[in-house]
Amino acid sequence: MPLCTNDEWINENMEISVKKTTCDDHRLPFPYEIKNVDSQLNSQLLRDFSGERTGFVQVGSKKWFFPSGFAKEAENYYNFELRNDDVIVITFPRSGTTWTQEMIWLLCNNLDYNRAAELPLTARFPFLEFSSFVHKDVKAEFLEENRTDVENYKSVQQIDYPAWKTFSHSQERRFIKTHLPFSLLPPNLTKTGCKVVYVARNPKDVAVSFYHLNRSIRTQGYKGDFKNYWFYFKNNLQPWTPYWEHLKEAWKMRHEENVMFIFYENMNKVNFRQQMEKICAFLGKSYSCEELDTLEDYLNIENFKKNKSVNYDLMEKLGIVLKNEEGFVRKGKTGGWQLYFDQEMEKEANQWIEENLKDTDLRFPV
Repeated sequence: MPLCTNDEWINENMEISVKKTTCDDHRLPFPYEIKNVDSQLNSQLLRDFSGERTGFVQVGSKKWFFPSGFAKEAENYYNFELRNDDVIVITFPRSGTTWTQEMIWLLCNNLDYNRAAELPLTARFPFLEFSSFVHKDVKAEFLEENRTDVENYKSVQQIDYPAWKTFSHSQERRFIKTHLPFSLLPPNLTKTGCKVVYVARNPKDVAVSFYHLNRSIRTQGYKGDFKNYWFYFKNNLQPWTPYWEHLKEAWKMRHEENVMFIFYENMNKVNFRQQMEKICAFLGKSYSCEELDTLEDYLNIENFKKNKSVNYDLMEKLGIVLKNEEGFVRKGKTGGWQLYFDQEMEKEANQWIEENLKDTDLRFPV
């Protein structure tokens, strides 16, 4: 589906239909309606988030929030062909995703630190839906900025190549990162034999970390302060929100044989070794205490922040990630939200959390 111009987009009654027919009989029609955000709100969002130039959409009755590029790929994500040896990490953004990816890749690849250093995590563990977040006009700007460097230019040309196409050609075991909720992923996800690890994190810390990512990565391009960002986050006006529906869908799947639900807070504190051993067993791998000691040290946040393989160094080189903002791997701490929430915001956030937890037994570790 071609992208619309801004003038075309602001007709708030226009709806995008993704229930298209296909000659491939085994493909499922995407089951959810995709609508554009209200025109006035859309204009405000476009002012605050310079990485999107067309507009934002909401998907289905839960109103999953995405930039315009999601509409043309939704059916492809929903029909993504899984393999029984796939390993998939699903998180809401900024929930310990990168940390988990690197740990899982190493556990599944015989702790091959040399290959991990040689090949960026983005290549070893590609991001399924990233191409949906690269607007054609923003990509054109990246190309112009990198026009004098042949290698950089080639890299920018590839940034919006759909990962699902890359995965379909892969002959190796596939390691897949996604922030999509369960309901937007293939409906046979838990029945194919692939391993799924879901990581959840306290929403106040998530919001702070996501705020910094939105400021640093130009495909998002957030320009405002945290208080305004918090408004967007809690009102489900950020990509992959609603946050609570995302977690609750995963929480309902936690007893599936091939699904493991873990909390970032448990990995971040004294339970890290225990969590690592559980993940190791879940993946069917076994290592000595000495080998796990080495891995634990490798994943220590102070070492991890210096690891160029996981830190989006290439994205910074291409100008996609800003150098004057916080790094992709930040502090890795729990409770950092306290530096960003004033008393009124904290009270509001606590009420919001309490309201959304009252109908579930999901609870964050203390």
